[in-house]
Amino acid sequence: MTTSNPRPRARQARAAARLAAVQALYQQEMEGTPLRSLLHEFHQHRLGATIEGVEYAEADIAFFDDVVGGVTARREEIDSTITAKLSQGWSLDRLDKPMRQILRAGTYELIARADVPTAAVISEYLDVADAFYDRREKGFVNGLLDAVARTVRTESAE
Repeated sequence: MTTSNPRPRARQARAAARLAAVQALYQQEMEGTPLRSLLHEFHQHRLGATIEGVEYAEADIAFFDDVVGGVTARREEIDSTITAKLSQGWSLDRLDKPMRQILRAGTYELIARADVPTAAVISEYLDVADAFYDRREKGFVNGLLDAVARTVRTESAE
């Protein structure tokens, strides 16, 4: 009897949750959708659904909820952390909306999800960035999340 390894499926569900979280945060910023309505919409109509012929992967719903809810609840702290790592003269507002959401979600995980290794957080959000951007932007995501991790993961370990 062979048993399948559930880890790849769990990893895919988390990856799907991260991508969906970035999409949900983008929608929230664009439309001002209240958190409860946003989560409901994604649970009922997006996560694991087929939309316009595109099949969305099953997502880890609890993880999705944590990332979206955590970014919403801690936005000021997250934005301050990101802003501190931007080059002088740059502000979070200068970044386009999808980039802001990728950085917010990744920063949230680095701050609040010590159970997720730093390398995994950065790698996963590079994959999310790949869905939206070219190589240059992925380098920006990598550098910024790495800088955030060096600050927040070092401080939390002390």
